[in-house]
Amino acid sequence: MKYVLTIIALVFVSGIWAQKDDLVIEMRANRTVEPAFRILAHPKIIDTVKAAQVKAYPLLFFQVPTKISLDSIEAATVETTEKLKQLYPFYAKVGVGSTIMPLGELYFNSTRSRAYQYGANVKHLSSFGDIKNREKVVYAPAQYDRTNATVFGKINERNYNLLGEFNYQNNGFHYYGVQDDSLSKDSIAQRFQVYNGSAEYVANRGDSARLNFNIKADYTNFQTRKIADTLADWRARENHFNFKSRLWYNNRNERFYGDIGVRYNGYTYGILDSVMSVGDTGISNQNTIIDFKPGVWTQMLDNRLKIEIGIGITADLHADKNMVYLYPQAEFKYAMFNDIFIPYLGIKGGLKQNTIQSLTSQNPFIRVNQQLLNEHNPFDIYGGFKGTLSKRMSFNIGASFAHIENKALFVTDTFGVYRNQFNVIYDTLNLTTIEGSLSYQMSEKLKIDGIARFYSYEMYNQARAWNLPQLQCLIRGSYNLYDKFTISLDGTLETGRNALVYATGEGVKEENGQYFVSLGTIVDLNLGVEYRYSQRVSAFLQLNNVAAQRYNRWYNYPVQPFQVMGGVTARF
Repeated sequence: MKYVLTIIALVFVSGIWAQKDDLVIEMRANRTVEPAFRILAHPKIIDTVKAAQVKAYPLLFFQVPTKISLDSIEAATVETTEKLKQLYPFYAKVGVGSTIMPLGELYFNSTRSRAYQYGANVKHLSSFGDIKNREKVVYAPAQYDRTNATVFGKINERNYNLLGEFNYQNNGFHYYGVQDDSLSKDSIAQRFQVYNGSAEYVANRGDSARLNFNIKADYTNFQTRKIADTLADWRARENHFNFKSRLWYNNRNERFYGDIGVRYNGYTYGILDSVMSVGDTGISNQNTIIDFKPGVWTQMLDNRLKIEIGIGITADLHADKNMVYLYPQAEFKYAMFNDIFIPYLGIKGGLKQNTIQSLTSQNPFIRVNQQLLNEHNPFDIYGGFKGTLSKRMSFNIGASFAHIENKALFVTDTFGVYRNQFNVIYDTLNLTTIEGSLSYQMSEKLKIDGIARFYSYEMYNQARAWNLPQLQCLIRGSYNLYDKFTISLDGTLETGRNALVYATGEGVKEENGQYFVSLGTIVDLNLGVEYRYSQRVSAFLQLNNVAAQRYNRWYNYPVQPFQVMGGVTARF
């Protein structure tokens, strides 16, 4: 096959080689050439989307006129974490006042610690001045001294808190309620010594679904001055023991609790069934009170309504008789308008154990040989409303009605030679109280509190509620000026007080066969100023009884007039 193709190719190639070399052709003809032209159009991209014509409606106007107003914006505040201030363990206050009145205080406290806190303090105040009445008559020697020492400690753990404290008081004074400055000091001298120790344990086992409890116990020993070493038994001696405990269990919005307490008081004066003088006989009183108060506290309606209901069961045990009392315990609160207005209503009651120490804390000029009766309060119904008027101002208006048995009243002792001491008598009364309070606080710069109370006494046996006020007003406040000056103010106003007397005379009134005199109005205003030289040193000036009122705190017991005290304080 390949030979055949070769032969065919040779045949055709031989024919091509047979043509001539040159070919010349000549002819005449007319040739027309079309004229040239330029394309003037520029190239462009043809858009296939056709834009619709915008139609205008000049006779229609739908735009609403608007007005823009900008509120002022308060300047932003930036919170910064300040470095903790250095704490100094010691604080001292030293001063002296008119009528030779030295003052000294020393405090010691531990510095920052999460687990421990402990400290101690000692305070002393005394006066060596005389006291006069409004007619400038000098009374018997009225010097006094007051010394107080305290040691305390606290342990803070995750599951519990443990607290302990010991306190000692030594108060000396004179029964100066007689207009005779020639009396010897020893003949009218008295001294109270008090030893007190307490301990408390608080369990922190959790807030919900756990049984928590706290226990507190304290012991107090009270004794008065010995008349003489040979008459050591003829003075008041008292031992008081108090035990309190609470168990509580939280379950959602409810808290179930139970309070258990034991109060014991043993009081002895002189030798039982013995008489040293007229009206001075031996006394012994042993009393034990057992308290049990179960109850429940709950809240509902988005925590606006709070209800507490319980009952108090108290056993009053004496050597000659025993009594058991039941006391109601209930309170209702309802928060309205986001806690701005809170009406409340409740009822309560209880048994108050009167002791020689508690009576002398009310009136130190009583005779220390007294019969002790416990104050029984079957019911105390109260109600009112409280709330806030602004973020800085709060108020409370309330009223109560209580029935009280064995209310302690102080009357002049007629067995004494000078009648410069008081006896304790007891009466039953109905007490109505109307109270109003107002508080204002502007950060730490300005604080003002005011309280006004009106009392109405319905006595069963006595003509009046001796030495108790009918109207009482209290005010206190403080003002911080540039952290350099601190101005403090506190005042007291009391009216409607009366004292029982046993004979007619000038200003003596008679009612239901009893004679009494008005004790006048108490107007006591105190003003204090402190200048802080530095964070560690300051100076203070205290003005007491600015109105210079020689009012009678008790019958024949005028107070010191205007007093001035100044001194310095230091931290180190």
